[in-house]
Amino acid sequence: MESTVAQKLEAIHNLQLIDSRLDALIKVRGALPEEVQDLEDEIAGYETRLDKFQTEIEAYEEDIKNLKESIKESEKLIKKYQEQQMNVRNNREYDAITKELELQDLEIQVSKKKIAEAGAKIDQKKIDLEELSAIMKDRQKDLDQKNGELSTIISESESEEAKLKADREKALKKVDERLIKSYTKIRANAKNGLAVVMVKRGACGGCFNTVPPQRQADIREKKKLIVCEHCGRILAGVEDEVEDPAATTKKKRAKA
Repeated sequence: MESTVAQKLEAIHNLQLIDSRLDALIKVRGALPEEVQDLEDEIAGYETRLDKFQTEIEAYEEDIKNLKESIKESEKLIKKYQEQQMNVRNNREYDAITKELELQDLEIQVSKKKIAEAGAKIDQKKIDLEELSAIMKDRQKDLDQKNGELSTIISESESEEAKLKADREKALKKVDERLIKSYTKIRANAKNGLAVVMVKRGACGGCFNTVPPQRQADIREKKKLIVCEHCGRILAGVEDEVEDPAATTKKKRAKA
């Protein structure tokens, strides 16, 4: 059996009430979820940089190891050439071996220079790593604090939020799909998350623009879905003004 317009309005208004309560619970958390996410992203960035520093240090250490091996090889060759130099037969051989000795000596000097440079770079990277580690440690403390605050707030409203989410699932089943799409779209564009409102004191409960009396009469009848001509929100009904007893007494006295 197809729902009446009145039933549809009641269902969508009930969904709005649940969503508004959920919005209120989330609002209590303030900017904490975003702050936590920002800190997590920042720390992840620091971890990436720390890994990069460590990788660079290891690469420099590997270079130093290879250069030291190269020096050992050059030293072996120098010893070999020195022995050969003792048994040369002519000046040409002597000059050739001398050039090889000079070349290996130069290789050793270049390797030692590169080792010194790599060592200096390792020292600097270690300083950078320590400084970044200290910054990350401080940011981790901030994250732990923010996470603690957020966890406390969430735990305080956890049971209510779970109940509201369960109620929301039930409420959704009572609203037809086309209306849910419209509702979701309006809610997404509304700053206060209100897609369904009542007419209060002759005005739209969303944008507070005046709703003409004839339109209010149509809304009361609930024979068709009516939206605010100013903001597009669904108008679920008209709230009757409850007259203040004190004001009523004053009116009676004035007439008397």
